[in-house]
Amino acid sequence: MKKVEIFDPAMCCSTGVCGPSIDPELLRIATVISTLKEKGIIIQRHGLANEPQDFVTNKIINDILQKQGAEILPVTLVDGEVAKTKEYPTNEELSKWLGTDIQTKKPEKTGGCGCSCGPEGCC
Repeated sequence: MKKVEIFDPAMCCSTGVCGPSIDPELLRIATVISTLKEKGIIIQRHGLANEPQDFVTNKIINDILQKQGAEILPVTLVDGEVAKTKEYPTNEELSKWLGTDIQTKKPEKTGGCGCSCGPEGCC
Protein backbone atom coordinates (compact mmCIF):
# COMPACT_ATOMS: atom_id res chain seq x y z
CA MET A 1 0.00 0.00 0.00
CA LYS A 2 1.27 3.45 -0.88
CA LYS A 3 2.12 6.00 1.78
CA VAL A 4 1.21 9.67 1.35
CA GLU A 5 2.65 12.49 3.42
CA ILE A 6 1.64 16.13 3.13
CA PHE A 7 3.95 18.81 4.52
CA ASP A 8 1.93 21.96 5.26
CA PRO A 9 3.17 25.53 5.50
CA ALA A 10 3.07 27.25 8.89
CA MET A 11 -0.52 28.00 9.86
CA CYS A 12 -2.60 28.16 13.00
CA CYS A 13 -4.63 25.02 12.23
CA SER A 14 -4.90 22.32 9.58
CA THR A 15 -8.66 22.42 9.07
CA GLY A 16 -9.09 25.91 7.68
CA VAL A 17 -11.88 26.73 10.11
CA CYS A 18 -9.91 29.16 12.23
CA GLY A 19 -9.49 32.86 11.69
CA PRO A 20 -11.87 35.32 10.06
CA SER A 21 -12.52 33.27 6.91
CA ILE A 22 -12.59 29.58 6.08
CA ASP A 23 -10.11 28.34 3.48
CA PRO A 24 -12.17 25.86 1.40
CA GLU A 25 -9.03 24.10 0.14
CA LEU A 26 -7.84 23.34 3.68
CA LEU A 27 -11.31 22.14 4.60
CA ARG A 28 -11.39 19.91 1.51
CA ILE A 29 -8.00 18.32 2.16
CA ALA A 30 -8.84 17.75 5.85
CA THR A 31 -12.07 15.99 4.81
CA VAL A 32 -10.31 13.89 2.18
CA ILE A 33 -7.61 12.83 4.64
CA SER A 34 -10.23 11.85 7.20
CA THR A 35 -12.09 9.82 4.56
CA LEU A 36 -8.89 8.05 3.48
CA LYS A 37 -7.93 7.22 7.06
CA GLU A 38 -11.41 5.72 7.59
CA LYS A 39 -10.62 3.41 4.64
CA GLY A 40 -7.39 2.32 6.35
CA ILE A 41 -5.11 4.21 3.99
CA ILE A 42 -1.82 5.49 5.42
CA ILE A 43 -1.76 9.26 5.02
CA GLN A 44 0.07 11.71 7.27
CA ARG A 45 0.02 15.45 7.47
CA HIS A 46 2.86 17.47 8.99
CA GLY A 47 2.52 21.10 9.98
CA LEU A 48 5.53 23.38 9.93
CA ALA A 49 4.26 25.41 12.90
CA ASN A 50 3.53 22.41 15.12
CA GLU A 51 5.96 19.74 13.89
CA PRO A 52 9.08 21.53 12.63
CA GLN A 53 11.28 18.55 13.51
CA ASP A 54 9.47 16.45 10.86
CA PHE A 55 10.65 18.95 8.22
CA VAL A 56 14.23 18.77 9.50
CA THR A 57 14.46 14.98 9.77
CA ASN A 58 12.92 14.26 6.36
CA LYS A 59 15.88 14.65 3.99
CA ILE A 60 13.76 15.29 0.89
CA ILE A 61 11.70 18.01 2.56
CA ASN A 62 14.75 19.52 4.24
CA ASP A 63 16.59 19.71 0.91
CA ILE A 64 13.61 21.28 -0.88
CA LEU A 65 13.19 23.89 1.84
CA GLN A 66 16.91 24.71 1.80
CA LYS A 67 16.89 25.21 -1.98
CA GLN A 68 13.46 26.74 -2.60
CA GLY A 69 12.25 28.08 0.73
CA ALA A 70 8.90 27.72 2.48
CA GLU A 71 7.06 29.06 -0.59
CA ILE A 72 7.27 25.51 -2.01
CA LEU A 73 4.84 24.26 0.67
CA PRO A 74 2.62 22.35 0.75
CA VAL A 75 4.63 19.40 -0.55
CA THR A 76 3.11 15.97 -1.06
CA LEU A 77 5.28 12.86 -0.97
CA VAL A 78 4.06 9.51 -2.29
CA ASP A 79 6.22 6.63 -1.11
CA GLY A 80 8.96 9.09 -0.23
CA GLU A 81 9.05 10.85 -3.61
CA VAL A 82 7.82 14.35 -4.40
CA ALA A 83 4.47 14.11 -6.15
CA LYS A 84 3.25 17.71 -5.92
CA THR A 85 4.42 21.09 -4.64
CA LYS A 86 2.90 24.52 -3.95
CA GLU A 87 -0.67 23.24 -3.71
CA TYR A 88 -2.62 20.36 -2.22
CA PRO A 89 -3.30 17.28 -4.32
CA THR A 90 -6.69 17.07 -5.97
CA ASN A 91 -9.06 14.24 -5.15
CA GLU A 92 -8.35 12.83 -8.61
CA GLU A 93 -4.58 12.85 -8.01
CA LEU A 94 -4.97 11.13 -4.65
CA SER A 95 -7.30 8.54 -6.21
CA LYS A 96 -4.75 7.82 -8.94
CA TRP A 97 -1.78 7.60 -6.58
CA LEU A 98 -3.60 5.41 -4.06
CA GLY A 99 -5.62 3.31 -6.49
CA THR A 100 -8.87 4.06 -4.68
CA ASP A 101 -11.98 6.08 -5.36
CA ILE A 102 -12.27 9.06 -3.04
CA GLN A 103 -15.85 9.75 -2.15
CA THR A 104 -16.26 12.35 0.54
CA LYS A 105 -19.55 13.08 2.24
CA LYS A 106 -21.28 15.93 0.47
CA PRO A 107 -22.65 18.70 2.66
CA GLU A 108 -26.40 19.05 2.91
CA LYS A 109 -28.06 21.68 0.80
CA THR A 110 -28.15 24.96 2.60
CA GLY A 111 -30.01 28.22 2.57
CA GLY A 112 -28.46 31.25 0.94
CA CYS A 113 -26.41 32.12 4.02
CA GLY A 114 -24.48 28.86 4.18
CA CYS A 115 -26.33 27.36 7.15
CA SER A 116 -28.37 24.18 6.82
CA CYS A 117 -31.71 25.72 7.74
CA GLY A 118 -33.14 25.31 4.25
CA PRO A 119 -34.30 27.70 1.57
CA GLU A 120 -36.84 29.52 3.77
CA GLY A 121 -34.29 31.40 5.78
CA CYS A 122 -31.32 31.30 8.04
CA CYS A 123 -30.85 30.55 11.71
